Amino acid sequence: MKHALLLLLLSLPVFAQGNPQVDKFIQHMVKAQGFDAKALRQVLNKAHKRQDIIDRMNKPAEKTLNWSQYRKIFLTGKRARQGVAFWKRNSKALKKAEAIYGVPPQYVVAIIGVETFYGRIAGKDSVLDALYTLAFHYPKRSKFFTAELEKYLILTREEDLDPTKPKGSYAGAMGLGQFMPSSYLAYAVDFDGDGKRDIWNNETDAIGSVANYFARHGWKKGVPVTARATAVPANSEKHVKAGPKPSFKLGELRKAGLEVDQRFPDEMDTALIKLVTDKGAEYWAGFRNFYVITRYNHSDMYAMAVYQLGERIHDLVRAQ
Repeated sequence: MKHALLLLLLSLPVFAQGNPQVDKFIQHMVKAQGFDAKALRQVLNKAHKRQDIIDRMNKPAEKTLNWSQYRKIFLTGKRARQGVAFWKRNSKALKKAEAIYGVPPQYVVAIIGVETFYGRIAGKDSVLDALYTLAFHYPKRSKFFTAELEKYLILTREEDLDPTKPKGSYAGAMGLGQFMPSSYLAYAVDFDGDGKRDIWNNETDAIGSVANYFARHGWKKGVPVTARATAVPANSEKHVKAGPKPSFKLGELRKAGLEVDQRFPDEMDTALIKLVTDKGAEYWAGFRNFYVITRYNHSDMYAMAVYQLGERIHDLVRAQ
């Protein structure tokens, strides 16, 4: 009986009334964003403090994956085949996105494939619960998640959504492309013109939103993403440590001993990307658009997974 009562108490909302942080947040939202204090408190009173979300945020990674292990997760035949199916049923929207934003279809498709397996793993947590928990009960990231909670409440007001309904990741990322609320407000688009920016269920809107994200972060139409580098000299670590933002000319790296396909001119801005595999290191010249992909997730392995999955999907589509 005691155990059942404890479970019941743990499942009840931690009411916003009387929490100084929440009170301050509500005052800010009234003054800065024009929210009604009573209505907002009613919404926040429906939010649950979720200890499981805090536990997942605190759980250290069991191990650090190398590139060989990482790519096995995302570069699967099933994910590629599902990408082809996604491309086929959304070919019109993908062509439109490429025409407007300059982003080839394969990379938009690959982002959605890597992020949510085309909507299959888009998250089942209440976005309100996640952001409420992390804003007011997770001190080391409170500032960030309080700002995201603010953006979330703004977007649900703009889109006329019940804040308690949308689902997402335990960190509050939403939809087919896993946008945080701030990214939603900045980059989500109503790509089919129905008056809603539905990145949860509307594949057309998700496609336009991902392509817009890339474009707004500097995607350059017609510029390649990356190229394999060989004969990498021993003194290349200084180039690797400079990071994924292109800060060298390809010719400079070639003079240092790097070999890259001659189709890519010396004048190209590039970075040197190092990926550790089971058999040693791979090196890649990372061009401007590779860096843009890392703006979606600040990981070289993530960007390479998107690139390689996209290329595999593109090859399969072209072969049909």
